[in-house]
Amino acid sequence: MDIGVRSARGGPGALRMFGRYAAANLRAHLQYRSSFLLEALGQFLNAVVEFLAIWALFGRFGSIRGWALPEVALFYGVVHVVFAVADTVARGFDRFSVHVRDGAFDRVLLRPRSSLLQVLGLEFAPKRIGRLLQGAAVLIWALSRLPDGPTAGDAALLLWSASGAFAAFFSLFLLAAALTFWSTETLEIINIVSHGGVEATQYPIAVFGRALRYLFLFVVPIGTVTYFPVVAVLGRSDPLQAPPAAAWLAPCAGFAFLALAAGLWRLGVRRYTSTGS
Repeated sequence: MDIGVRSARGGPGALRMFGRYAAANLRAHLQYRSSFLLEALGQFLNAVVEFLAIWALFGRFGSIRGWALPEVALFYGVVHVVFAVADTVARGFDRFSVHVRDGAFDRVLLRPRSSLLQVLGLEFAPKRIGRLLQGAAVLIWALSRLPDGPTAGDAALLLWSASGAFAAFFSLFLLAAALTFWSTETLEIINIVSHGGVEATQYPIAVFGRALRYLFLFVVPIGTVTYFPVVAVLGRSDPLQAPPAAAWLAPCAGFAFLALAAGLWRLGVRRYTSTGS
């Protein structure tokens, strides 16, 4: 119990250790360079096909409830760039249930380093760079279509929104791992919410019904951290009639959600008992 609590805290050099984990994982992937490049290309092409489907939708109907393609593309770009980064960094949480079941998490707790950073370092997914590049390309195109072009204030707001969105997506991966302390299996409902959240928030959340809006605005704030800032950058009136201050306050919801997930992780570490394997 005492070991679990101590190892859950950060310490000197923890981020440096995380960087070493990341570098080691990247070198491991680059040992099979052709495979890595093909996987990254596959991620890129898959994302391109997804966006072409959206393009075809707008080609057929012109707009969705008054939202034009460049406006939706801005939502799409922000969400997909952030999710690609979060999915790359938090990939270690995906296999966490295996380490709980076979007792390998015991070794993590015996090391005088943050258990969270150690689990993060178990695995990375650098092949997500394909999806990252495609999302960045769409984002740049959408910004180029702004009537007056992006301003410094727009860039600052989008970066603030992206940081909050990263915290929100990272929280979902962390939440899935934390719940494993009780379920011993990764709950598929978390994956449904995270990937479903990407699909939903790549559109303005205002186009959906009340139940879906409430889910991604107030329960899982993926929509909150992206919708209000992007609407402000687009310079259009908000159909949800939120006050102007919501654009800058909304990303804070991502960090609040992260604090909640981190608290659940610490609680799970405290109650963890080895399987004896």
